[in-house]
Amino acid sequence: MSYFNADEIFEIAEQVERNGARFYNRAAEIIEEPRCHKILTVLAAAEVQHEKIFAAMRADILKAGQVPTVDPDFDLQGEAALYLQAIADGQIFDVKVSPADLLTGEENIEDILQMALGREKDAVIFYLGIKDMVSENLGKNEIDRIIKEEMAHVTIISKELAALNR
Repeated sequence: MSYFNADEIFEIAEQVERNGARFYNRAAEIIEEPRCHKILTVLAAAEVQHEKIFAAMRADILKAGQVPTVDPDFDLQGEAALYLQAIADGQIFDVKVSPADLLTGEENIEDILQMALGREKDAVIFYLGIKDMVSENLGKNEIDRIIKEEMAHVTIISKELAALNR
C-alpha cells in the first residue's frame, strides 16, 4: 500500500487550482456578457490565490525538512491513500488534464457554468477528502477556509445558472 506524503497532497492541490484558474480565464475569453465575464475572472483570481496558499504550505513543510505521510492510525484500511491514488491516476478527476483544454470556444454561458459547477464540486470533494490527513501545524485550517471558498463558488455558479433558467 502506498502512502502519500503532505508534499504530494499539496502538489495535487496546486494542480487542481492551476487547472481551475486556466479554465476560468479561458471561459472568460469565450463569454463576452459582462456579468458572467466578471464572475469568471473573479473565480480565476480566487483559484490563483488558493494555489499560492497550497504552494506556501508545501514550501513550509519542505523547508522544515519533514514530509509527513498519511497517519496509518488515521487510515487503518488505507482508504485515504487509495482515494489519493485514484485521483493521481485520473479515476476521480484527472489533474493532468486542464479543463480549459476541453473548451472549444463554441460553448454558451450555461455550458461553461455547468462545467464550472462540476469542477468546483470536484474540488470540494477532493479537499474534504484530504483535510483530515493534514495536521493542524501543516495548515488544516487553511484547507477548511479553501473548502468554504470553493463551496461559495458552487453557490455563486448555481445562482447564475438559476438566473439563466428564469
